[in-house]
Amino acid sequence: MPCSGISPSLKRTHVIQFDRLVFKSAHATHAEFSTDTDLLLRVEAHGPGVFRILAGLPDRLSEEKQTARQKQRQALTIAREECIGEMLTESLIDESGWRFTQGDVSLVIGNSPLKISLFRGDSCILRSDDDFETPLVMESEDGQPAHWSVMFDLPENEPVFGLGETTGDFNRRGVELVSDLNDFRYLPLAWNPQGWGIYANSLERVMHDPGTEDNPGTYQIFMDGPVFDLFLFAGDVPEIFNQYSALTGRAGQPPLWAMGAWLKQQPGQSTPGFIAQAEALRQAQFPLDVLDFAQPSMVQFQADKLVLEWDDRRMDDARRSLAALREKFFEVCVPSFPGVPRESVLFDDLEDRGWLLTDDDGNAFVFDGVPENGNVPFGLLDLTYKDAYAFWVERHHQLVDEGVGAFQSSFPVEISDAVSARNGESGALLRELYPLLLRRALFDAVSMNKTPTEGVVPSADLIMAVQRVAWQKTPASANDWDGLTQWLRQALSIQASGVIAVTHELGNPAQLDGDKPLDATLYLRMLGLCVFSAGFAFQAAPALLPDAYPEEIQAKIRTLLELRYRLVPYINGVIEDAVRTGLPVQRMMALAYPDDAKARAWDQQYMLGPALLVAPVLQPGTSVNVYLPEGDAWWDLNLNQRYEGGQVLTIECGLDSVPVFGREGHMLCLGPVLRHMGEFNSARILDEVWMFGMPMHNPVVMRNKIRVMQMQGSSYIKGLEGLKILQSDGLEVKRRGAEVRISRER
Repeated sequence: MPCSGISPSLKRTHVIQFDRLVFKSAHATHAEFSTDTDLLLRVEAHGPGVFRILAGLPDRLSEEKQTARQKQRQALTIAREECIGEMLTESLIDESGWRFTQGDVSLVIGNSPLKISLFRGDSCILRSDDDFETPLVMESEDGQPAHWSVMFDLPENEPVFGLGETTGDFNRRGVELVSDLNDFRYLPLAWNPQGWGIYANSLERVMHDPGTEDNPGTYQIFMDGPVFDLFLFAGDVPEIFNQYSALTGRAGQPPLWAMGAWLKQQPGQSTPGFIAQAEALRQAQFPLDVLDFAQPSMVQFQADKLVLEWDDRRMDDARRSLAALREKFFEVCVPSFPGVPRESVLFDDLEDRGWLLTDDDGNAFVFDGVPENGNVPFGLLDLTYKDAYAFWVERHHQLVDEGVGAFQSSFPVEISDAVSARNGESGALLRELYPLLLRRALFDAVSMNKTPTEGVVPSADLIMAVQRVAWQKTPASANDWDGLTQWLRQALSIQASGVIAVTHELGNPAQLDGDKPLDATLYLRMLGLCVFSAGFAFQAAPALLPDAYPEEIQAKIRTLLELRYRLVPYINGVIEDAVRTGLPVQRMMALAYPDDAKARAWDQQYMLGPALLVAPVLQPGTSVNVYLPEGDAWWDLNLNQRYEGGQVLTIECGLDSVPVFGREGHMLCLGPVLRHMGEFNSARILDEVWMFGMPMHNPVVMRNKIRVMQMQGSSYIKGLEGLKILQSDGLEVKRRGAEVRISRER
């Protein structure tokens, strides 16, 4: 069947259906098959519960014949190229195909006609669609593979989660998504609560049609490029995220200061005024850590030589200014942009040297100005060229040495099909590749020489391999209750697509009514949601700052911020776990409780890590309905009251609190009250421990050295020396030297 979903603008010459495979060889990690059309198909046991299906011409699938450039490009999306799994390959009893087995997971490929089935134990969790003559189709141009399609069966009412950002239903069934078009906000991981996951590995155009109108019972995936490269995951949903992040690249650990409050400069705001604003907030007892400078870029190309220098109109004597901010425990995030002004000697020089993206005639392509470069026409530094990439990394690392804590990555440029890179990359490939390289270069700059890898590069751009860089920002939303709900849905859907940490800017300055502050109730609910997230920023617009409100409201803001900073040891611990496992900080209910079908409907509440269920208030008033998932009991943090799971509650919530429930058997470790992270005492990171029933699990906390052991109905805990313990009702605490015993009251 032709790949009808691929763009009709693409030329097609020949369609090949995979209907007959010929066995070639089998090894512990992979098996190979040939076809009647000289193509090769390879099945790999890429990792535990992970199968990779590759198809293409033999020279493109051979590692020995791959060029260095092909290997470098592969490394951008695959962090673990070698197979680490082992599989048993055996013919089916009726010789109709082959079974590849890893433990209790197996992949079956039927032959004549071709079929694909993925099993967990005896249960088939994903299978190709029998309505198609063959589920795998290749289209060639000039004898070379160019487009691929694969079709899976999608039973009625079976959801598909992941695939990027949405403000609508988290179930992406019925929605067409295209990888290289920004409006789709696409990410490549798809998964299902039954325990399957799909990752289409391509920097070329990929389109997902999971049960769309033309084929409602079929999940179709279309891929451009010379190689078909598809990963299938089988296992519990947390293990799918673990294997996906291990395969595609783990995120770097954000520095501790990033979890404090940020302040976002407004366009046109002077640097002295911005810094004075931050200092005034601290004086008013509002904690603050990071100054996030606004566009345009604060570092610019010199007009006549390949040098980046500070824009002294934005920051005079940058070294001295940054040192002064560091002394006050302020970190700095600055914008940069790889645009070379057209009206400069350097533009002509770099054009001659081949360091800029080009047009169809081989001349440097001139882009219209954007706010990121001060709205002047420019050429783009070709980051696909290794020397240009190395220059960008090294110069930004020098800025880190001068005192910069992080760089913003914003790429609002539309790269048309008429633009090419030095080695011929163009079209969808270049649209995916360029922003990936830009963000990767900035991360390489901030994380250089740090072990373990540490750093953040805030950005609202969604790109391939974005899961390797923490601190994804949500786009600006409206200053109303619908906008608050939209932000939550964006944040949860991004994290359900493999990104571990999402941050938010509180309020949208572009939608303010003059100097009129937002409704105080809405503002506090926005802040409450920010408190229970990976990170957030205040806007430096006067109407969006805490001091825009009367003292009564300011006191409530301080209460929420105090809780935020006390939560840092837990949030940092959740992020440390996320870096290791791929499970995000905020987990929508279908991700946290995939086996509880009722929980999926409650898509405006979430788990913050493994211990806290957050049910934010997203409408006017003080009450919210919350569903407590089955299988656990829950403790209301505000009332210290226990509830059984599997029920719906209506909770009353004051403006200076958020409905939060602790999962029974877990503990919440809180730090002391802080004004900024500079007061953080690494020798005493904790102040207090809250227990939700009898402790059963080691707590999630940064640098976790607290251990829980159960014996004869009691819990024995080490690592709580000097900490205040708030036990649940019905329990008693006894200290025995370095050990704490928690037991039932008699």
